Amino acid sequence: MRTATLGPAQRAEALAAMAERELDVLVVGAGVVGAGTALDAVTRGLSTGLVEARDWASGTSSRSSKLIHGGLRYLEMLDFALVREALKERGLLLERLAPHLVKPVPFLYPLQHKGWERLYAGSGVALYDAMSFSSGHGRGLPVHRHLSRRRALRVAPALKRDALVGALQYYDAQMDDARYVATLVRTAAGYGAQVANRAKVVGFLREGERVVGVRVEDVEAGGEYEVRAKQVVNATGVWTDDTQSLIGERGQFHVRASKGIHLVVPKDRIHSSTGLILRTEKSVLFVIPWGRHWIVGTTDTDWDLDKAHPAASSADIDYLLEHVNAVLSTPLTRDDVEGVYAGLRPLLAGESDATSKLSREHTVAHPVPGLVVVAGGKYTTYRVMAKDAVDEAVHGLDQRVAACVTEDIPLLGAEGYRAQWNARARIAARTGLHVARVEHLLNRYGSMTEEILELIVADPAMGEPLPAADDYLKAEIVYAASHEGARHLDDVLTRRTRISIETFDRGARSARLCAELMAPVLGWDSGQIDREVAHYEKRVEAERESQRQPDDLTADAARLGAPDIVPL
Repeated sequence: MRTATLGPAQRAEALAAMAERELDVLVVGAGVVGAGTALDAVTRGLSTGLVEARDWASGTSSRSSKLIHGGLRYLEMLDFALVREALKERGLLLERLAPHLVKPVPFLYPLQHKGWERLYAGSGVALYDAMSFSSGHGRGLPVHRHLSRRRALRVAPALKRDALVGALQYYDAQMDDARYVATLVRTAAGYGAQVANRAKVVGFLREGERVVGVRVEDVEAGGEYEVRAKQVVNATGVWTDDTQSLIGERGQFHVRASKGIHLVVPKDRIHSSTGLILRTEKSVLFVIPWGRHWIVGTTDTDWDLDKAHPAASSADIDYLLEHVNAVLSTPLTRDDVEGVYAGLRPLLAGESDATSKLSREHTVAHPVPGLVVVAGGKYTTYRVMAKDAVDEAVHGLDQRVAACVTEDIPLLGAEGYRAQWNARARIAARTGLHVARVEHLLNRYGSMTEEILELIVADPAMGEPLPAADDYLKAEIVYAASHEGARHLDDVLTRRTRISIETFDRGARSARLCAELMAPVLGWDSGQIDREVAHYEKRVEAERESQRQPDDLTADAARLGAPDIVPL
């Protein structure tokens, strides 16, 4: 595996290489499924390309609940196969594939009825644990436990006493979704995949009925490339129908968007040592530990407006506050909300009885020769979706291809992570960083933390925290541009870090310093720095304005007031 550095030079080289010779597989879309598909294909020995119109994970895959979970509520729907599959993937991620990025997280489920509810819910959680163990990859998490009301309130003092008669506590897992995808992309690149973001597919190449490649516009530098491939995989999530329309073919299914919003509040606003899972009349509500914060979500509403920047309305925020406050002894207010983000779930909607019930299941289709479409599913099972997509693409290749091996391919930073974690006190002593800072780096970069530390050795100022977002070091901003493919300020503040949702100013006070740190890597002059900062400030204001609007239509109109810095 080669060093996976995704800087400006590597991006230009990748685009040129993709245009130079025919690929076996070209993946369109670098969310978690597209990135996973590129890794699956390249580790089978196939020449592989990956293009993304915006940034890695800039759509759904950076705006999830940030959970890796089996889907406890799917047990109630009797969807045992989906839960079993997801629990196996959860175990693989925790134990083997990404222990530096995927971490256990406890949840408390308050019981509101004596007797029958404990038996009913307890049976479900017991089955959840049993299915996890039976997968062969579930022994890294503690089993569930039953709590009395007194013990539950000791674990979560923030709860109203009359909001529960007892509780169940169980474990799932979480990750930083955007960071996970960026690491997936870098891992694929390390195995030889050619990858480029800000590279938009604007058309398909056809020979008769067959798709033989795509036309790609370099959104950054201008110009257009013809990229030829034996098989093209459309993994564009909620944009699946839009991408399909470029070839003028009617799909076998459609993807509709469902909006989910989340609030981020400081840790001290909810006094609890565990996450919470609450029932609402429509779905479930999570209160998820997130570093020095909590994530509260989510909603589930149809969305047919702008897909790139779905907007959270005032009504969405009120809905979450109302439901979480129903169980909190000290209610949350609007003033407690640091950040808000909205994402779109890609749900399958079929055109026949055979596909109309797919919902959170995923599907793979081969609508025309040379083109594979993968859609639906959930974050946790991305690896299975990627495997299925490449299996389908292999049918169209006139060669013998190895079976999927990603079950045994750790992500970049996983190898050596546990050894470095055990040596974190020594690393802190060697570098002069506080051990908590070293832990933060190890849980973001794993064994690649050494590359961050090299930047600090070369320039000790890089070891300083950002003044207005002190969870992050200056070196992390530089590294995002030099190694992780960040092309704009928005990429860094929103996805490489989470400053945009973890600070009350939404990253506005960090914007100029971060732009100045990125400038030498990306070749920006003072004018480009000013443009990046102005665009980010405008984006923050547009988001704030959208969150003051009463409904989706007015919120969407307000958010569209700040278009992309490089229009697509």
